[in-house]
Amino acid sequence: MSEAYERERQNNSALDELSNKVSALRGVTIDIYDQARDQRVIENTSETFSNFSTSLKTSAVRMGRMAQSGNKVAIFKLAGIISVVVILLWWIWGFFTG
Repeated sequence: MSEAYERERQNNSALDELSNKVSALRGVTIDIYDQARDQRVIENTSETFSNFSTSLKTSAVRMGRMAQSGNKVAIFKLAGIISVVVILLWWIWGFFTG
């Protein structure tokens, strides 16, 4: 009877060890998944900034060509748009800080 009890105790001990190893493996797997997801977010953000940078350079080149062409109406429109954007940003900044 005690031999059966000893085997049952050993089986329970081995089962507990296996359960702990599975839990540890699950934790490592979840950590790997989280890091992979974070890396994907970082890559998407980097790609977005790269696209924004390219778009900004293209816009700057177009504005340069417009300024060189001497189209005064377009230049005044651009100056007005920039002024409105700056005033709106200043107003929004004051709203959040004040």
